[in-house]
Amino acid sequence: MSVFFQIKKRSSRSKARIASITTSHGKVTTPAFVPVGTKGTIKALPQSFIKEIGIQLSFVNTYHLVTHPGVEILKNAGGIHGFAQYDIPLMSDSGGFQVFSLAQNKKKADQNLKGKKDIRRADIRGDEEPLVLKISEDGVKFRSVYDGAVFEFTPEKSMEYQRAVGADLMMTFDECTYYPATHAYAEKAMKRTHEWLKRCIAHKKSLVISRQSLKKEAVSTNNYLPSTNDQYLYGIIQGGTYKDLRIASAKFVRDQDVDGVAIGGVSVGESKKEMREQVRWSAPYLPDNKPVHLLGVGQIDDIVDLVGYGIDTFDCVEPTRLARMGTIYQYQTSNVKSQIDKSHLKSRFTQIDIQKSIYKSDLSPVNNGCGCFVCRSYTKGYLHHLFKQKEILGYTLATYHNLWVMEELMKNIREMILQGLI
Repeated sequence: MSVFFQIKKRSSRSKARIASITTSHGKVTTPAFVPVGTKGTIKALPQSFIKEIGIQLSFVNTYHLVTHPGVEILKNAGGIHGFAQYDIPLMSDSGGFQVFSLAQNKKKADQNLKGKKDIRRADIRGDEEPLVLKISEDGVKFRSVYDGAVFEFTPEKSMEYQRAVGADLMMTFDECTYYPATHAYAEKAMKRTHEWLKRCIAHKKSLVISRQSLKKEAVSTNNYLPSTNDQYLYGIIQGGTYKDLRIASAKFVRDQDVDGVAIGGVSVGESKKEMREQVRWSAPYLPDNKPVHLLGVGQIDDIVDLVGYGIDTFDCVEPTRLARMGTIYQYQTSNVKSQIDKSHLKSRFTQIDIQKSIYKSDLSPVNNGCGCFVCRSYTKGYLHHLFKQKEILGYTLATYHNLWVMEELMKNIREMILQGLI
């Protein structure tokens, strides 16, 4: 039996480490960046490009996949790996973040529900009524922003939903504390998250079945039913922007029977300084022998700095979202061994707005020295043309390149750890 998490190299300067996460769908070498494939797709990127770029792990969202296409379809299709033809390990969230963020987005709800004759506005909510119908110790009841259908997420249902999704790495159901929350509310949400964590652990254990039983059920029903033995569970640290709560939550989650730990409730509106403080406060209490994930953080300077706190994986929509807006990452290739500190590494990564008129006649590569397919084949002028004409191919090429650059960043970081530079 393979080891789930194995540390290969520890930094002599910080808590940074090079490690491996082994799943039934492949191995991930960390530190690693995790592109977000919210609805079962990294937007604008065909699946065949994923391995070509070198992406090791992607992130899917339980909330979106449960609301559409739905649990039964995912089961019948072989989980999200079979449905979306993913050939790499996947990480899923619990649905908690989307429940609390999307439910507040009244404008999006109005746009999605507009014109649906079978749903009356009064049946959805009043003008000021949020889509979250009830938050209790048991879970959350809410209306979908897509069609107004009522869904209920509890710790137990989150585990079952994520089991159906079939992601390799799962998150416990949590309450993502809004910003700015009072200390009293942040503490209440943290304690609720801790109770939900214990229920997630208990329910996941109850779902574990033998491989022999799994095989018989799969044959008899023609349905895919992933073994929870192959799905690893991360507990989530919460606590808002309060040091005492972050420390208390980190200690609690660390001591639970989970396979990994995630830091949640960051990058939800607070400043960069506050975000980094929340990670710094948690760092001394992170487990030394389990993988650590930082939810929703992916700016290059943050990744370079925060790996030193023992963060193994980072997920964020920024590289792909910026790509679709025409923001192209640039990096300067050089010998990592010549770098003397993190500031040198960060200074090598910049970005340009390909839609600016200065690139209209620029027939140079998108990024000099970059070895990706886009830079070997196309010019800045061509990408400028695609974006100005709103051609879909532009989004694909920009996404491909930005994720290639993120992989180069992570390679550089791993090399710098090996060289004792981080």
